Order: sequence, then structure tokens, then C-alpha cells
Amino acid sequence: MAIAISQSDYWELLEGVEPTVKPTVEPTEATVQTDHRFETIWTYPKRLGQGYRHEIQLREGLELAIVHYQLHDAMAMQLPEREHPLEYDFYLAGGFTSPSGCTSTGQYSLCGSGLAPVEIAEWSAHEQMGINVHIEPELFVAWLNQSVDTLTPELQHLIKPMLQTYYVGSGDITTTMQMALQQILHCPFHGLTKQLYLESKVWELMALLIEQELNRQGSKSTQGIPALKPEDVDRIHQARAILSQRFDHPPSLMELARLVGLNDCTLKRGFRQVFGTTAFGYLHDYRLEQARQLLEEQQLNVSEIAQAIGFANRSYFAAAFRKKFGVSPKEYLSRHRNSA
Repeated sequence: MAIAISQSDYWELLEGVEPTVKPTVEPTEATVQTDHRFETIWTYPKRLGQGYRHEIQLREGLELAIVHYQLHDAMAMQLPEREHPLEYDFYLAGGFTSPSGCTSTGQYSLCGSGLAPVEIAEWSAHEQMGINVHIEPELFVAWLNQSVDTLTPELQHLIKPMLQTYYVGSGDITTTMQMALQQILHCPFHGLTKQLYLESKVWELMALLIEQELNRQGSKSTQGIPALKPEDVDRIHQARAILSQRFDHPPSLMELARLVGLNDCTLKRGFRQVFGTTAFGYLHDYRLEQARQLLEEQQLNVSEIAQAIGFANRSYFAAAFRKKFGVSPKEYLSRHRNSA
């Protein structure tokens, strides 16, 4: 049976715990280092579970929170009618359900500003891990170099007056989003550099969410582009599974299309529609994620890993890895060994 709690009681419990600099559950294997000038880590109330909420004030009107906790029991939170900022959440584990929708592992939710109605949100008694970002509407439109009155029509649903019900949307986390999320969780910097780096990643994620919103809005108005059939979507998911299984020796695009029973044009168009990237882009990022895991296992050297994941050229592999994770494979391996 779920524990029922009001939003005000929840925050009273959370903020009633003395802040700490060492969370109960780590987001990475490295110890979290905080700067008290702009960071606070709240240990999760023992009455509810264990874990932490790591809050980072990036600037006035922009806050990042990294959360990682495990509930003892499912929780149902009663939310009052309230003013709502622009907000997004990425769930790397766990998720929640509410009258507005359901978000689970591997998905994001995006909420516009406006009036949030009375509702009940529920979290299951599973591991919850991800990031949450709050953006004040004025800061968002300033970042776009626009104003509320001149905001791009395709984005006006994200900024609503306080008497209008806010927008709620969701989608799957793309490989490009996953890259930025991992860079946030594995931030290598401290102090002011950390603050600036994390802010850049928060806005990068916002840009990727805007791209999804523009695509979604555009697909509603674009004529002549046929919608994908449900069976085509299933085949495109099969194509992604094949690429994941055969990432070291992948099929050509034509062969992949034949394997899943689509023509190559539908596969290319559909892959971007469903996953927000090309088949090659997905394969490229998947290989690099595999490389990162192999580096953490410390069983192979860099050259062996490059060969294992299908990169014939070690220099190209090193450059691609650095572009994705911010460090070279050799540096990543060294840091992981030192933190073990």
C-alpha cells in the first residue's frame, strides 16, 4: 500500500534533515564533492527511504537537482494547485505516474510554466535516479533572446500565463541526451568551473528538448509526410535491437532494412522519428557506451577495446570518445582506476 503524503509535508521532512556533503547512495563511483556556495545535498528522510537529493543553484532562476534514492514503500504525493516554472526530468531509473501522464526509466518529462492543477503523483518502491531542472520563464525567454510577447509560435505552449493550465509532455531519452546526462553525472570539474560546465549541459539538454518539441509541432502541421504505421514502428525497434546486438560488425543500411522488412527510405525516416537520431548516429553512440563499460571493467587495453567495438582506427576512436565524454579513453581508464 502506498504512503500518502502532501507536498508540504514531504518538503518539511526532506529539509528537516541536516544537509550533508556525502550522500548515502553515490551517482558514480567517485565521491561527490560539493561547493557550499551553490550546492546542497539533502539525505533522504529515513521514514521514506534512503538516498539523497543534490541541489545545485546554477544561477538565479536556474536550478539543477541530481536525485538517487530508494523508497521503502510506494508513495502517493498530494499536489495542490500551484504556480509552475518550466521544468524537465530525465529518469535513468524509476519513474512516476500522475493524471498528466506516466514517465518511466529511459524517458523524460517536460512541463511548461503556468498553473498546475490539484493532482496526485505516485512513485513505486523502486530505485529512482535522474536529474531535475527548474527554469524561471523569464530566464528561458531571455536565453532564447526573445520575449514572452515575441516567443516563437511553436514554443508558446511552454510559457503560459499563471491562470492557464501548464503543458506536460514526455518522450524517450535519445542517445544525444544520454551523452549530456552522463557528462552531468560524471562532471570532472569543481568550483566555478563546475558551475559553468553544468549550466552549459543543462541548456544543452533544453536545446535537445526544444528540438523534440519543434519536431512534434512540425509533424502536426507538415503535409505530405506519411505517419508511421504501428507495425513499422515495431520494425524500427527491431532494427535498433539488431544494431545493438551486432554493433561490432553491423549490417549495411540496405541489409538492415531487408532484415526488418522495410525499404531503406522508411527505415531512415522512421529511425529519426522514433529515436531522434539516424541509425548510424545511434550505432556510433552505442559503441562508445560499450567502450565506456569495457574501460570500467579494466579487462582490456584501449587498443583492444577499440577493436572489440568495431573501430578499426584507434585515433578515430580516441577522438570520438573524447568528444562524447570529455576525456580520452586513456584518461577515463586512469580516473576509474584511481577512484576504485
